[in-house]
Amino acid sequence: MSDEDRSSAHGELALRVAPMPRDTNAAGDVFGGWLMAQADVAGSIAAYRRARGRVVTVAVNSFVFLEPVYVADLVSFYSQVVRVGNTSLTVDVTVFVERDRGRKGVGDHIKVAEARITYVALDEHRRPRAVDPPGVGAS
Repeated sequence: MSDEDRSSAHGELALRVAPMPRDTNAAGDVFGGWLMAQADVAGSIAAYRRARGRVVTVAVNSFVFLEPVYVADLVSFYSQVVRVGNTSLTVDVTVFVERDRGRKGVGDHIKVAEARITYVALDEHRRPRAVDPPGVGAS
């Protein structure tokens, strides 16, 4: 599955990062907390764009680890707004790794995690504010 296919199926590519050795435990696996933090960043990008302004995380509704992540992996986070409430937005984040990239120039693409995260839009006083319906306030 190409990046384009993954984007259409799982939302938009929001973040791509390579974990460093400092992000791993003694066994060489990337810490789950590191992966969760990156997923939160990826989800917040989609929420920020849809809310057209500042958002904060209010809930990690679910986070499922499907496969381990290693230092040599290139990690891609796809995000998609799946629900818009009055002040909140819920975003699905799907995480893939590209593994063994040096082999024949193309690596294996493996789904390693999925999350659902809720954000709240904030005004300039850091208080919840309404999120415009689709098409309203667009420039």
